[in-house]
Amino acid sequence: MLPWLRLIRAGVGALPEPRIDLLATTRIQLRVWPNDLDFNLHVNNGRYLMLADIGRIHWFIRSGVLGTARRHKAFPVVADAVAKFRRDLRAFQKFEIQTRLIGWDHKWGFLEHRFVRDGRVLGVVAIRGVFKGPDGPIDPQVFLSNHADGLAAPELPAWAHHFHRSTELLSELLREEERSAVSGALNRKQTLPEGR
Repeated sequence: MLPWLRLIRAGVGALPEPRIDLLATTRIQLRVWPNDLDFNLHVNNGRYLMLADIGRIHWFIRSGVLGTARRHKAFPVVADAVAKFRRDLRAFQKFEIQTRLIGWDHKWGFLEHRFVRDGRVLGVVAIRGVFKGPDGPIDPQVFLSNHADGLAAPELPAWAHHFHRSTELLSELLREEERSAVSGALNRKQTLPEGR
């Protein structure tokens, strides 16, 4: 099935379902289709990220967070993702994506997507993201206050702290490389002899 058809189906299917608590886990049943496979005939590593998008949209609708985003004229942006693969998924197998919010800080929200078949976790995709409004990123505590007034952010698990720190370090490395490249380009421009 085409990815965008799955996304629409998951979104429309979530509309009549009851609202869930902010920290509850949503579950959506899917099946592996041939276009999900790579040359090894199991689900392509990159496809897991797309499938996580489906789980996330389902969670956004069921939790009511998507409605809040619309009121703030905001949209979700995934900044970073990490994946752990344990077992493979093959053509036509059914599986479940379990999605939950694991915590947030002053800027980032952290969600986890577990890929489960026959009670076993086959893989996990975790993301760090923000909701961006007209004036930039929205503080999750402000954004989520409509859903959990006074609810403190849960303590992030140790792996999520490491994920957070690693992505911050990588971001700083990339910013430093960009600064060095710009500085080097300016220096080269200043030292070039003027044409006659």
